[in-house]
Amino acid sequence: MGKMLYLMRHGETWFNRLHKIQGWCDAPLTELGILQAQQARDYFKKSGITFDAAYCSTSERASDTLEQVTELSYQRMKGLKEWHFGRFEGEPEFLNPPLPYGDFFIQAGGEGELECRARVAATLLDIMQKTTGKNVLAVSHGASCRQFMRYWGHTSQVDQKERLGNCCILRFKFNDDNTFQLEEIINHDFSNLAEGKK
Repeated sequence: MGKMLYLMRHGETWFNRLHKIQGWCDAPLTELGILQAQQARDYFKKSGITFDAAYCSTSERASDTLEQVTELSYQRMKGLKEWHFGRFEGEPEFLNPPLPYGDFFIQAGGEGELECRARVAATLLDIMQKTTGKNVLAVSHGASCRQFMRYWGHTSQVDQKERLGNCCILRFKFNDDNTFQLEEIINHDFSNLAEGKK
């Protein structure tokens, strides 16, 4: 069995809760977001999955999520950051254009869709090529994870039309020919989580 990449979205943040556009800007995890990350940690433990290497974006919400999931030392990578939304950063989500966004955010000083997609794909390829060991954890962001799914969509029939939820895990097989294949999407049931519960 080859290398496996577990690409995960961060836990809920205050900007998520307030429905604000959150790309390169950052907001801290809510208490619920911390509990979500801990539930993802429990999933890995119950599944017997241990990591040989861990990475995350340079956004604090990603590193804070990763630190709840594993005690492994990790590297922060700018290439794993969320889509850059330019002047729309921190604004209400209702200002987003209809999907697909395409090049909409370029006019606002942000990234185009294909630019974001290529950045994330190149970063994860570099990570998997240079990392020894079997299982790699990378904590990133909703749109970045989706763009990586789209980059490699031709190699797998696994898909999810609805939004990738907080702490959703995408399990990719990394092949010897430097291709990725999405094998599973792990969604968690957070209905039993309550803020204030320790």
